[in-house]
Amino acid sequence: MDNVVAYLRGFSRMTVIRAADARRSETPGGVMTTFASPTQGAAGRSLWRVEAKPGVAGPLHDFDVEQVWSWLDGAATVELGGESFAVAAGDTVVMPARTPRRVTAGPDAGYTAVVTAAAGARAMSADGTDLGTPPWIA
Repeated sequence: MDNVVAYLRGFSRMTVIRAADARRSETPGGVMTTFASPTQGAAGRSLWRVEAKPGVAGPLHDFDVEQVWSWLDGAATVELGGESFAVAAGDTVVMPARTPRRVTAGPDAGYTAVVTAAAGARAMSADGTDLGTPPWIA
């Protein structure tokens, strides 16, 4: 029993991030809403929602960590490592680290997706230039 008590004491307290406290970052392509990140809830992973405008193509870029994208609404085309994939609500794409990617929103309604990645993930341009940690991941 002492081992169980010692184990349970090792857990940190839970953090609650209220909807009103979610951080919004806007880009020309849409809105990212951060639910949890190192600067928002002291999380070890970042979790955010992407709401992309119809027909908008993100830049060809990369990340130094894996990302998991789950589509909630709409549709998109994901270019990943030289291949293209059509995705829609209910689909999930695991994007490996150091694999160039671009997400293009469907022309009719755009898309909404929820994304997670390791805290502090760093973006890179297609040529490998370090772009830093985007505000919705920080």
